[in-house]
Amino acid sequence: MDLSFTPEEESFRDEVRSFFRDKLPARLSTLVREGKRLRKADMEEWHAILNERGWLANHWPGQWGGPGWSVIQRFIFDNESALAHAPRVVPFGVNMLGPVLIKYGSEEQKKHWLPRILDGSDWWCQGYSEPGAGSDLAGLKTTAVRNGDVYVVNGQKTWTTLGQHADMIFCLVRTDATAKKQEGISFLLIDMKSPGIEVRPITLIDGEQEVNEVFFTDVEVPVANLVGEENMGWTYAKYLLTYERTNIAGVGFSIASFERLKEVAQSQKKGGRALADDPLFAARMARVEIDLANMQTTNLRVLAAVAGGGAPGAESSMLKIKGTEIRQEITALTRRAYGSYAAPYIPEALEAGWNGEDVGPEDAAMAAPSYFNNRKLSIFGGSNEIQKNIISKAILGL
Repeated sequence: MDLSFTPEEESFRDEVRSFFRDKLPARLSTLVREGKRLRKADMEEWHAILNERGWLANHWPGQWGGPGWSVIQRFIFDNESALAHAPRVVPFGVNMLGPVLIKYGSEEQKKHWLPRILDGSDWWCQGYSEPGAGSDLAGLKTTAVRNGDVYVVNGQKTWTTLGQHADMIFCLVRTDATAKKQEGISFLLIDMKSPGIEVRPITLIDGEQEVNEVFFTDVEVPVANLVGEENMGWTYAKYLLTYERTNIAGVGFSIASFERLKEVAQSQKKGGRALADDPLFAARMARVEIDLANMQTTNLRVLAAVAGGGAPGAESSMLKIKGTEIRQEITALTRRAYGSYAAPYIPEALEAGWNGEDVGPEDAAMAAPSYFNNRKLSIFGGSNEIQKNIISKAILGL
């Protein structure tokens, strides 16, 4: 695979850089660069800017609002987005549900939901994991019983990211209790304002309410909100998860984070010399840089598979494993580089507009929270252990 860009692709990269320079609000890029918390309004603002340019759903077909980009153009955009410290697009509607609806949804569902994803009318969250059904997702117990023209849903979802903001949730539910685990699951679109839904926050180690528990008690959902066929939800779930895992890998964000790590390693001293010159630390950085270069190639292969009309296969699992390991290593090295300055944890320092006294370098406040938050990367979206099983089955037939 030739990884060099053509003149046309270089021109496109210049166009993307100009867009970020002219349209990305400095306030938002500063928040991202300093590791500060983004609020819903911040994410919606950036979402609207991208949508106005037609670049929000850059992997969607032009028929449904995508820009018609090539694999390389999407790769360039993602990398430049991270390097510009742009907010990450909230993935649930654009990157996860959108592709499922485009491939499996009815024409009515596409015409109704896809424009609402693009213009921000609906904020989506994901209803997959349950207590006791995380890595073993097919063991889910939330039920949907058909009663005339509605399904009646009962059960619980957990680790629902940003569910406190959501208007809608796409859910895996059990519609046939007698079938094998994977064969009795359906894919439903549920209004979060429906009677019988309760959202309870889960506070993480950094003090943030990023995830939630969602409870369903006799929630009525129109049958028209069933995606595809009843009891075929496992097929749609697997298709969606390949996109989620590719997204979790975060190649562009790893590139940006590694560039920042190199700056920190040059500025911090150990024994009178830059930390970047310490042989042991430099060796760990070199290993990350090599792995990151290899991961970029894998990312292009996954994107190429999608562009060819397929869905990411075992490659997305490989990307998820290596991508999350790299992101975790970068945060671990950044925390180590700041040394004792990374130890004090001041939750208020992660809020926009905080004017308190910094402990050490300005960016050190986010080193520990980023490190601990990124521990989850190798678990959610299907744990890395599960991904290894997928790879073994898909490639080795084990």
